[in-house]
Amino acid sequence: EVGRSFTAQDVMGVLQYLFAVRGTPEHIRSDNLGNDTGPEFVSKVICRWLKQADVKTLFIAKGSPWENGYVESFNGTLRDELLNREIFLSFVEACWVIDRWRLDYNHHRIHSSLDYQTPAAYAAGCVLPASATPQPPEHSRYTNPNSLTQPGANTGG
Repeated sequence: EVGRSFTAQDVMGVLQYLFAVRGTPEHIRSDNLGNDTGPEFVSKVICRWLKQADVKTLFIAKGSPWENGYVESFNGTLRDELLNREIFLSFVEACWVIDRWRLDYNHHRIHSSLDYQTPAAYAAGCVLPASATPQPPEHSRYTNPNSLTQPGANTGG
């Protein structure tokens, strides 16, 4: 999601979607929940909601980015490849451009850390084979059926 700010409801909505699609995790690693780096009300609401969902929170110590290396690496890639290279003329444009980058990153770019698979292919392999839950399409408010980065898009070939 792209936004200027996020409410507890926004965060819980995204987490509910992810839990429905990927299954409920045993834990979530965070440096922004339950400590003084996030808004207190939002942190408490989300922590309470996660506890009700039986999801543990693993907190990353402040100033310890190595405890969450994959996320820190992703954040650096996003900043280097996109955010530092673009000038967004509007919020809508930023949402659209970032969504295109996300789709390309997740569906077309292979990653050595994922055994040379795309993140989407790797995640699909992590879904329990006996799951009766149908998999909804990739979540996006900015999908475009003619996009070359959208999964299943018509590429003319």
